[in-house]
Amino acid sequence: MKVVVGSKNPTKIEGTRLAFQQFFGDVEVVGVEVLTPFKQPFEEQTINGAIERALKSYSKSFDFSVGIEAGLIAVKHTITGYMDFQVAVVYNGEKFTIGFGPGFEYPKKVVEQAKIGVEVGKTMEKISGIKDLGKKFGAVHYLSKGAISRIELSRIAVTMALIPWLNKDLYEL
Repeated sequence: MKVVVGSKNPTKIEGTRLAFQQFFGDVEVVGVEVLTPFKQPFEEQTINGAIERALKSYSKSFDFSVGIEAGLIAVKHTITGYMDFQVAVVYNGEKFTIGFGPGFEYPKKVVEQAKIGVEVGKTMEKISGIKDLGKKFGAVHYLSKGAISRIELSRIAVTMALIPWLNKDLYEL
């Protein structure tokens, strides 16, 4: 099986590989650069960014394409009013399915900076002192004291998006 990811980010590529491998065995996963209009996605932009990445990266050379986008989504009763969710879209050239990974909350400073247009990754690099944090193991790894990585968030989100493909008869795919 061949899969393309609409990103060159190694954490997204590896998370996708792990998700597909658990169901389909041997899988080849490559990443291609896909630009989206949202530097720091909020709300529906997060889902739209994942869809756009999947659609733009697809070609008939692949069985599936995957778009993954992390973004801030409003959630009542949280400290900052927002949580970060990783959204994955799996596309076969005709239909796409959507999955979410677990959500977590950034520190207030990160959300305040995001609201004025600073990417959460840039603020988290300053806080953590780790350059390219999002391409290594992600802010979630830093904030969770190493308990979970961005690879794992990507794997879970892609796995959730794969559920209809694993049960085609139930979802009429």
